[in-house]
Amino acid sequence: MPVLAAHQHRSLTVLSGIVVMLAAAAWAGHHALTAFAVAHDGALASRLTVVWIALFLIFLLQTFMYHLERPRKLTPRLARQLDALHVAILVPVYNEDPGYLRLGLESFLRQSRLPDAVHIVDDGSTNGDYAEVRVWWEWAAREAGVATTWQRVPNGGKRHAQAHAVRVSPEADIYITCDSDSCFAPNAIDEALSPFSRPRVQSVAGIVIATNNRANWLVRITDLWFVVCQLVDRSGQSAVGAVMVNSGPLAAYRAGIIRDNLDGYLNETFMGRPVNFSDDSMLTLYAQERGLTVQQPSAICFTAMPEKWSHFNRMYLRWMRGSTIRSVWRMRYLSPARPAFWLHTMRWIQMVLTQMVTVWMLIVEPIAYRNMPPVTMLIVPFLIGWAQGLRYLSIIRSDERIRSRLVTWLAMPGAIVLAWTVLRWLRWYGIATCAKTGWGTRQNGAEVFLAGSGAAAASGIGPTTVAPG
Repeated sequence: MPVLAAHQHRSLTVLSGIVVMLAAAAWAGHHALTAFAVAHDGALASRLTVVWIALFLIFLLQTFMYHLERPRKLTPRLARQLDALHVAILVPVYNEDPGYLRLGLESFLRQSRLPDAVHIVDDGSTNGDYAEVRVWWEWAAREAGVATTWQRVPNGGKRHAQAHAVRVSPEADIYITCDSDSCFAPNAIDEALSPFSRPRVQSVAGIVIATNNRANWLVRITDLWFVVCQLVDRSGQSAVGAVMVNSGPLAAYRAGIIRDNLDGYLNETFMGRPVNFSDDSMLTLYAQERGLTVQQPSAICFTAMPEKWSHFNRMYLRWMRGSTIRSVWRMRYLSPARPAFWLHTMRWIQMVLTQMVTVWMLIVEPIAYRNMPPVTMLIVPFLIGWAQGLRYLSIIRSDERIRSRLVTWLAMPGAIVLAWTVLRWLRWYGIATCAKTGWGTRQNGAEVFLAGSGAAAASGIGPTTVAPG
């Protein structure tokens, strides 16, 4: 495979498109509400006035906030200070496709700023021991001057695998956490370190995009939805230093965040049961208690997205259960003096109000008042979705042309319908079943495979490196 690279491009064309589409959405919404008020003597408007105003103000605030995010830039002096930090990458591995594992390890050696150490922990994989990949990696890391360890331990879960790596790297100043299928863009480490030039910054989230984004339409829509969430919701949080959840494929932490909280991290329980997921949001919560949690939109990582609905379903349920547990901890432990506390509260208010409006418009009004919503109202979410989805086009990839990304962007109505229907039901089901704290994926081996990687992985010879011997 060629080297995977990506960067964010800020364009006035994209910004203008967002403004035009949001204006069209505002007009359509106003037209629909006016039609309701005229047709029914203002009865509907009076019933929903407070709700509409609240949702509109929250939406305006979010739109304003995510446009405030800017990548952190460095002076030469600050760059030298960051270069002096010892950076260690923690790589837990469990039943991963060898092709994706090797692709990620190769990406660490192509960085404009090499890591000082990479610590790999095979968490008792049942589909092999990665012997060929290990032989190649230990040689390649030694040639590049990168310290490394490779441990194989009994299966204990991702957190315990990370802890094994932390214990063998007490000299680290910064820990970078990733997944076994993470592939860093060539400047990802450089960019992820930049925000640490501010002493108050405790963690940095990278932007995650799909390696296999053209595998099928499920992956395309997942990639679209996931990238837009990062560049809208999380960018708004980052503008005030209150990112609530870092992404597992690429996140960086001051070493003390993980070391000082390792015991609590490994022994978290909820309703008497050990929690085996939501590890990234737990580390982010620890970071929030000490200072700022931000996103660096120029630090980009590729990862493998689910290609089958069964895999996606398990992943999304795990996220929703973890999100519920973490919401309880935020309300309990975050100080109201922190912006993250109020952003978290606003998020729940928005979710509840949106649910109320949906049920009221589509069920209560037609049944109780015989008022059918106008077609214009159905246009509003799609216009807003396409407007926010333009942020997806700001990520320029080395392996995809813009016309292919435009096709994905045009599929935004599919993502919105999915969010309205299946994902909404899964969200509430996840909330109701949050006591189920098992991991749920890759129990029977890898679920996503890198195309054309089998022979290369088996031989230990990759596309851009030479095997030892």
